[in-house]
Amino acid sequence: MAGSLLILMGSLSAPLANANNQPQLLDQVIAIVDDDVVMASELRDRIQQVKLNIEKSGKTAPPMDEIQRQILDQLILENIQLQMAYRAGVRISDAQLNDSMLRIAQQNRMDLIQFKEALERDGVSYNETREQIRKEMLLQRVQQGNVNQRVQITDQEIANFLSSKEGQAMTAPEYRMLHTLIAIPSGADKATIASAKKMADTLYQRIENGEDYAKVISNYSQLKINDLGWRKAADLPSLISGLATTTGEGDTASPVQSASGFHLVKLLDKRGDGKMIPQTKARHILLKPSAIRNEAATEAEIKALRQRTIDGESFEELAREFSEDIGSALEGGDLGWTSPGQLVGAFQDAMDSTKPNDISPAFKSQYGWHILQVIERRDKDVTDDIRRNIARNHIHQRKYDDELQTWLQKIRDEAYVDFK
Repeated sequence: MAGSLLILMGSLSAPLANANNQPQLLDQVIAIVDDDVVMASELRDRIQQVKLNIEKSGKTAPPMDEIQRQILDQLILENIQLQMAYRAGVRISDAQLNDSMLRIAQQNRMDLIQFKEALERDGVSYNETREQIRKEMLLQRVQQGNVNQRVQITDQEIANFLSSKEGQAMTAPEYRMLHTLIAIPSGADKATIASAKKMADTLYQRIENGEDYAKVISNYSQLKINDLGWRKAADLPSLISGLATTTGEGDTASPVQSASGFHLVKLLDKRGDGKMIPQTKARHILLKPSAIRNEAATEAEIKALRQRTIDGESFEELAREFSEDIGSALEGGDLGWTSPGQLVGAFQDAMDSTKPNDISPAFKSQYGWHILQVIERRDKDVTDDIRRNIARNHIHQRKYDDELQTWLQKIRDEAYVDFK
């Protein structure tokens, strides 16, 4: 195959002459893949794009025959997977594609119009880019649908990872800090150092008295606020790493002196270390409008049920008998412990405004009409949950990558491929 492939590659860019002696690029089928084909133009375009990417990166390109072989193999694999997607009815809607395009634009700090203009400046078609991203989304859907089911993760694997050095480093707490330096010139005399210290102490005192850190610092043109972003303590400068673990969230540490000056550091936020979140345990009854019970009748019925609970009837028993939420009705409407963001906005608002043991007024959500009872509230330390999720995601990705390669080889071996 390799020899014939090299001959074929030599013909990819060979022009043909038409009746007017105008050169035309050759296009032909170079491989039949099950019920579809790979065209020479696809290979030629992909090679050109890879060559441009290599040039932009400044890396040394591998031999051309190796590039051609790898890209042809890639096109065949993509073709097999796209056929699988179409047979399974997998589709990417324009709305889903638009969302992906917008996310890509935002990652590059642009809106869609600016993103389109940037592509065109680089000589890249926006419409072709859209279709390429649609194809990549289809491939991702097919891969996830076939490979995720092959990945199994045990509790013991998670525990082993968390106890390893890699796991401990990966799940270490992260801190987001602001830093400002009141600089001291090299070789400064005592008076200059004292002046810088006085300035640092004054700024710190103003912040301690409730003034906003950014506003205080912005009053001095010679000072600059550096957002250090999310970092683990081990990744912070040694002067600041100790402050990360000893400063309260939202607090500013006392000025610290170094050879370069006095440092003001504020801990904006931290994650993965004693993270407490409010949780609520509640139960509810849901009634849904239908063809035989309109909106007004549904509202009246849920209000009647609320009155029955107030009059002393068991909320749980009424939920078992009347609630149309299949998931919770058999449990007496019990939703278990929920955290902010888990429930739809209307439900969350009603739950937040209801005291423990009280019954909420009737309210409407996108699912229908509800009443709810708050059973209990608590603050839960979810640090262990966060660490386990980080570990699970890491193990899953590692196993997924291995399983993906095995699966790709399997579908390649099972496919009918005929090189032309």
